[in-house]
Amino acid sequence: MVLQSNRQKVARCLIGCGANVGARREQLDQAIDMLRFMPGIQLMHVSQFLETRPVGGPPGQPPYLNAACLIETTFEPIEVLDMLLAVENTLQRSRETRWGPRTIDLDLLIYDDCVLKTERLQVPHPRMTTRRFVLEPAAEIAADLEHPVSRCSIHELLENISQRHLHVAVVGVPGSGAPEIADAVADVTLSRLIHAPAPLPIAGWGALSTKQVSTKEPTEQLLLLSQKYADPLLKANWPDGPHGTVTDYWIESIRLAAENNSAIDTNKQFENAFASISQKTVTPHVVLLLNVNRQTLSERIAYRAHAAQQSDVFADLVAVQTMTTSDQGIATLLSLQEHLIDCLLSTPGRQCRPKAVIQLDSDDLGKAALDAVAAIEGIS
Repeated sequence: MVLQSNRQKVARCLIGCGANVGARREQLDQAIDMLRFMPGIQLMHVSQFLETRPVGGPPGQPPYLNAACLIETTFEPIEVLDMLLAVENTLQRSRETRWGPRTIDLDLLIYDDCVLKTERLQVPHPRMTTRRFVLEPAAEIAADLEHPVSRCSIHELLENISQRHLHVAVVGVPGSGAPEIADAVADVTLSRLIHAPAPLPIAGWGALSTKQVSTKEPTEQLLLLSQKYADPLLKANWPDGPHGTVTDYWIESIRLAAENNSAIDTNKQFENAFASISQKTVTPHVVLLLNVNRQTLSERIAYRAHAAQQSDVFADLVAVQTMTTSDQGIATLLSLQEHLIDCLLSTPGRQCRPKAVIQLDSDDLGKAALDAVAAIEGIS
């Protein structure tokens, strides 16, 4: 297949390469040579090969050889994808098993400053920010290349996941499964586990009782709640053990929940004081951002209403129990979810914004837990 392009602007693209079946080195060399001589492609740099253990997928797989390439091209993103698929097909890539063994694997990691999500392609690659086997070879050849969502360089992303004691935050609205997935990640990684000390102020005054609000200024009560969330995460007391900390919350969720709550009138005094509290905490190095749909939330609210005495699964939905109807609660949670996504992925310039954010669909809680564990295992 010969690709042609009428695009005039030259784009820099970062390509991830890997193989763990057959003659790995020869297959990688073949794939890179095919890129080198592809019309419309200029191969700028190729990293050294790095042997890594497989992450996710079926157990018992052989180790990978990984590498990265930097190319320049006038092809559009989807054309680059088609070119990579053509190379994979030539080298007999099998796609029968997700994250299964493969003769060759070529991923479009970054395409210039493009941010794109379609059924066929998402760039930047949605999981690259926590994958050491991607970032190490990439940093060798393109350390200063900027990730267009995080606005961090490849070097900064690698440095971010190389901290001795990582803070991994599993973030989602009540009912998304954040506590349950945090449990699974902490169990596998032997990490310190911290659950949210109180419900978010989703409806009415949430964790702030009427008695509390009547005896103290509402802003003061909201700040006391914020301090409870902050206390386990203070920079001054941050551990230096190698196993890390997993939380099922992000302190900024308090501010977003308060802004999303019509019963709470946040003001400049609160914003300034909250910023002071938040800045004293360790920003998550990695956020696993859970997305859940309306139907799933409805089912989980109904489950919680009937199983509250028998199970603590989805116990964080207590935050919406004071809502007049379940539809009102669902609408409020979905609105907060959009605020979380916007703040973590779209709002530039916030100092507290984490550098690595991985989005996970959590409608299937078991699959989400496996994906979350795989995302964190890719760090080591």
